Amino acid sequence: MAGELTTKEQKHTVGRLKSRPQFLAVREGEKRRGGLFLLEVLDRREPDSQARVGFTVTKKHGNAVERNRMRRRLKEAVRLHAGFAMQPGHDYVVVARRDVLKASFQELAAELKLRVETRPKHRRSGDGRPRNV
Repeated sequence: MAGELTTKEQKHTVGRLKSRPQFLAVREGEKRRGGLFLLEVLDRREPDSQARVGFTVTKKHGNAVERNRMRRRLKEAVRLHAGFAMQPGHDYVVVARRDVLKASFQELAAELKLRVETRPKHRRSGDGRPRNV
C-alpha cells in the first residue's frame, strides 16, 4: 500500500525539546565536547520514554540564514545517522559551532554519531582526599 515502509526495520523516533525549561535542565547533565559542536546529555531516568533532542545556534555564529542552515544540517545528521544511537529516556542538546557550516556532511554525521555513542567517563568521588596519599 502507498505510504508503507518496504523494510521491516524498527525505526527509532526521536522527540524534540521545545521549551526553555527543558533546554535549561539538560545543561545540568554531561557535556561531550567536539570540534564542530558541544553535545549536552541528561538522563531523565525514564527508560520507557523516547529520546529527545534540541538544537542551539547562538547569534554570534552568523545571520539568520547561516544559523538556520547550521540547524538544518544538524537535524538531518541526527535523522540519518545518530537517532538510532540515542538512548531512550535521555535528552540531548546540540550546541553548534561556526565550523558546522564548513565541514562536510559526512564529517558532521560521523562526529555526531561518535559523540552520541560515547559513554560517560567514570569520575572520582569528591571526598576531598589528596590523590597521592
